[in-house]
Amino acid sequence: MISKLEKSPALTLIVIAVGFTIFAYFTSFPKITDFMIFCVFVLGFDLIYGHMGHLSFGPMLYLGAGSYGTAMFAYFVSPDPFLAIGCGILTAGILGLVLGAVVVKTSGAAFALLNLALNEVGAFMVLVPFPEWTGGEDGLSVYFESYGFIDVNNPMFWYSFCLVSLLLVCYIVTRFVRSPYGIFLKATKENEIRVKFLGYNTYAYKLVTFVLSCIIAGFAGALSTINLSYTSPSLIDPTRNVEVIFASLMGGAGNVIGAVIGGTAYMTISNYLARYIIRWEMFLGVALLIFAFKFRKGIWGYLAKA
Repeated sequence: MISKLEKSPALTLIVIAVGFTIFAYFTSFPKITDFMIFCVFVLGFDLIYGHMGHLSFGPMLYLGAGSYGTAMFAYFVSPDPFLAIGCGILTAGILGLVLGAVVVKTSGAAFALLNLALNEVGAFMVLVPFPEWTGGEDGLSVYFESYGFIDVNNPMFWYSFCLVSLLLVCYIVTRFVRSPYGIFLKATKENEIRVKFLGYNTYAYKLVTFVLSCIIAGFAGALSTINLSYTSPSLIDPTRNVEVIFASLMGGAGNVIGAVIGGTAYMTISNYLARYIIRWEMFLGVALLIFAFKFRKGIWGYLAKA
């Protein structure tokens, strides 16, 4: 069954859709919507970490860019939800292109810390210089229009929209990594010097991958803003980068199903374990050590191997 899932994108999408639908009936549709949005974010991060082989400490910058781009468009221009989503994606994509032109020239610790530094700058820009545009520490509360049955304020419609969005991102990422481009990206991850020796421009390929990752993160930020009808500095907070990193490690880096499993597992722990254990973060720390030493390929990697 597991081997069939890895080979069949259609079966993978069906399993994800059915799994979240069943999960929603045992919890609630708004809560599972949060889970799916976070999974979209993890999928974007996994393009850089799992497939390009670069650890970034700054993906929250692009989630925040998508969130604030969506909120500011809805607040100052038009409350149309789809135009606002487009603005959020465009904001994250342009920011990723501009910053990525410099960032992807680095690797290792320099890549990770440069992304973290840029994230810190982005958080500062939101809080201090432009509070009249961003809302400062208070954030922005926004309202989105509805068009007949297309009502983003309706929990069922919004759940369905986010589920389709997650499946679409899963499909795009799957097609991306299984294409000749994805094979080349894997080769670059394994030995970039050898790929350069063959005459390929690895910089251009890495930049495209970085921008696509930023666009997906921005899309997750846009969905989050509409889901909450609100954005705040917490959506660009550099200290929250650990969440998506942990989710990717937990599920299994470099795999679409692993990213979804990791995102769901992390959200489940952070939402439900906190009810019973005050210092639930300590449990995450212990779990991270276990995964780092015993299950290096994550939950999905362990299941696939078994």
